[in-house]
Amino acid sequence: MSENSPESAHCHTKRADGGVTVLEVGGELDISTAPLLASRLDALTAGPRPDLVLDLRPVSFMDCSGLSLLCRARNRTAARHGRLRLVCDSNRFLRILEHARLADTFEIHTRLPEAPAAARTASPARTPTA
Repeated sequence: MSENSPESAHCHTKRADGGVTVLEVGGELDISTAPLLASRLDALTAGPRPDLVLDLRPVSFMDCSGLSLLCRARNRTAARHGRLRLVCDSNRFLRILEHARLADTFEIHTRLPEAPAAARTASPARTPTA
């Protein structure tokens, strides 16, 4: 999935600072759009210790292909000693995760985490004085 993807789905990087990448995913995540998102998630979880936040609040529909993508991203992140967080404020989506017995598998938040303090305040490097 790219920033020029079909209207049925979209994803774009909202923020990448302090080693944390925030990817907003929206629209319909189903069997027809999953391959596009899979390549993007694979790239974001390829390096060592990935720190990825998936903002799923704009998602309007997700089938088992979408759940499979989330599990794949979680497994790739864990294998590389990284961190994956999902941002979701939909009770419907949370119920889907519970019914699939995946609710305890993911770190779920209702809002985006704050940018790391080091990224918010770019203070000049200090040199020690003698």
